[in-house]
Amino acid sequence: MTRALRSKLSHLVGWLADRRVPGPFRPLVYGTYCRLTGADASEARLEPRGYTSLSAFFVRQLKEGSRPLDADPHRLISPCDGTLQALDRVSAGRLLQAKGSDYEARELLAHAATDEELDGAWAWTIYLGPCDYHRVHTPFDARLSAVHWVPGDRRSVAPKVLERQPRLFATNERAVLELETEHGRAFLVMVGALNVGRIRVIGVEPGHSPSSSRSFQRGEELARFEMGSTVVLVLP
Repeated sequence: MTRALRSKLSHLVGWLADRRVPGPFRPLVYGTYCRLTGADASEARLEPRGYTSLSAFFVRQLKEGSRPLDADPHRLISPCDGTLQALDRVSAGRLLQAKGSDYEARELLAHAATDEELDGAWAWTIYLGPCDYHRVHTPFDARLSAVHWVPGDRRSVAPKVLERQPRLFATNERAVLELETEHGRAFLVMVGALNVGRIRVIGVEPGHSPSSSRSFQRGEELARFEMGSTVVLVLP
């Protein structure tokens, strides 16, 4: 499939997902989605009838207390639901994508950091499947100082694709969020994917950077995927 065809397919899926589902059919539509993907509708804040479209259901908020935070503020919490695909340190400027496949860390971050700053950095790569909750939260107290919107492809980020598609995370469309913490700068990368892959950042218009830095508390919602994808958390 060509890049142009992937883009058209993603827009078509997005258009379909945004269509209004008639109220009487919503339990059937969302129930079928949950059975096919393994999503847990019982965690959703609203009843199925409260979601006007499949895309609205996809980015559903959770009931209060569904994801309690570790009480120890010094422990790093996951920014999202998902499967940890890789935990790696930057070595010679490169990061692990999958077994036998790596890519340049600076390219992933849209060159927002230097090789010296990234040397020895830790990176967590987390895949969000169709069953997962698709909102992303700050894993520590931080200020969002910049967002770099990087155009690119919309290849699938499914685990089976990573081993045969080099530099996927560094070439897919993505948003690179710069976070200022008490320990220095950190980066949270929202990687888009095939089929919609829209990325939204709290308080920031798509394609723009925040007009001023905004503070987020540990566990506070930071961004979301409207279908997709993968988060890469990089801590220099």
